[in-house]
Amino acid sequence: MKVLLISMPDVVPVLVHEAAVHIPNLGIASIGGNIDSVHDVFLVDLIRKRRSIKKYLTRIMAKINPDLVGLSAMAWQYDTCVRIAHLLKELQPAVKIVIGGYHATLMAEEISVTEAMTWVDFLVRGEGEEVCRLLVNALAAGDSLAEIPSLSYKKNGSFIHNPRGENLDLDTLKLPIRDKRRLTWGYHLMNSKIETLETSRGCTRSCNFCSMKNMYGRTFRSYPISRVLDDIDDIYYKRKVRSIFISDDNMVLDKNRVMELCDAITKRKYKNLRLFVQADCISMSMHEDMVRAMAQAGFCSVFLGIENGSKKNLSSAGKGDIVKASKEAIRLCHKFGMLVIGGLIFGFPDDDTQSIKENYEFFKEIGADAAYCQIITPYPKTGMRDQLLKENLITNTDDLKKYNGLWANVRTRFLSSDELQYQFWYQRQVVLGWWKPPQTARKFLWVSIWRFLFKPFLKLHYRRVMKKHGWEGRFRMEIERLKRMNSFPDLQDY
Repeated sequence: MKVLLISMPDVVPVLVHEAAVHIPNLGIASIGGNIDSVHDVFLVDLIRKRRSIKKYLTRIMAKINPDLVGLSAMAWQYDTCVRIAHLLKELQPAVKIVIGGYHATLMAEEISVTEAMTWVDFLVRGEGEEVCRLLVNALAAGDSLAEIPSLSYKKNGSFIHNPRGENLDLDTLKLPIRDKRRLTWGYHLMNSKIETLETSRGCTRSCNFCSMKNMYGRTFRSYPISRVLDDIDDIYYKRKVRSIFISDDNMVLDKNRVMELCDAITKRKYKNLRLFVQADCISMSMHEDMVRAMAQAGFCSVFLGIENGSKKNLSSAGKGDIVKASKEAIRLCHKFGMLVIGGLIFGFPDDDTQSIKENYEFFKEIGADAAYCQIITPYPKTGMRDQLLKENLITNTDDLKKYNGLWANVRTRFLSSDELQYQFWYQRQVVLGWWKPPQTARKFLWVSIWRFLFKPFLKLHYRRVMKKHGWEGRFRMEIERLKRMNSFPDLQDY
């Protein structure tokens, strides 16, 4: 069989402009790498074809003529996903389409009875590698689909949902596809090539705004160290890429394993290897020796889920009081030369203008190097959504395209959605202001470009904007830009 796996073009520019970072989709690469080799598999990351989706897919479908197309989407990408499924069915009515990812996993029962499923033949719930392998083999052989765990399939026009399968044994998974079967290219972090890998799956933390437990349960599984090293070798030697984003939800949960992995990486003596990872503040604050080992192994940037400076808001999010841990984690990362990106969440039920301002001030106080700021989002099947629904604080329950952290889909007890949206943006401008790169980041070419080219130009540009339109006008211009960002005109008819 010929299989084409496609990831969505929708992006979220929370840190930098949407064109500045394009990371390959690891999900479809891993699924493709684990389909049996007797089948032909191709990958397309539409993040690299945002301006010509219909034209590109029309050409690729005619060239490959796939038997099965797999689409991966999160909640905020689902609208685009359905439109693409419609387009593909019009291009080739006989092609079979399967949708997987977070939204299909969490909302299979709900979406399977909607009109959108006219264009979809299968849903994959949970991890996709083994389900898709079995599905492709069954379709090729004409076998029954009834015994494939975690698969939903149509029978007499209605979906049947097979029982959910167990989490995969990561020891059995093959490396992701990164060769010529990947039809899109040009992945980058600013001016550097970048690839992605994972060393573990899952998280045992109790954050109630996160969908992770619905995907894997509150579990933590890790790949063998040898498998991770093979993955790095594939990226470093075969793809000639030096920057790697590690997509783990929380790699540092097992300190001893992190130490073992870092020691193994250090012994390989990769030159100019740069590793980017996300981690929790508690683990990073408690283990200075682990942070030192990470820095020695090439970890240059860490995303920390700080979330909020308010103890009450942290409790509401199921995080506990991690303010002290946040400060210590940042201190340790800086001690060993690692850049810290701090995650902040706004829009908790008791937030008002002052608390939003204070949260940004808290971020400045703790000394993180860059802020990843989001408005709390009531993702489907999360405890946070249930809590906000109960308190009648969700103002957008249906337009999931806005469920990406940039939009106020909630109100607070003191702010309407519109007021929250404005204060989230405005207070960042006046409290955090323009990004000032730390010394550890100034060695990168793109940072110099930002400091001496883009930043002076943008300051001049926004000085003129402010003179003409003021804060309110500038805000409206930014909102209009965000609305256009994930709007694809060539898909509007589908």
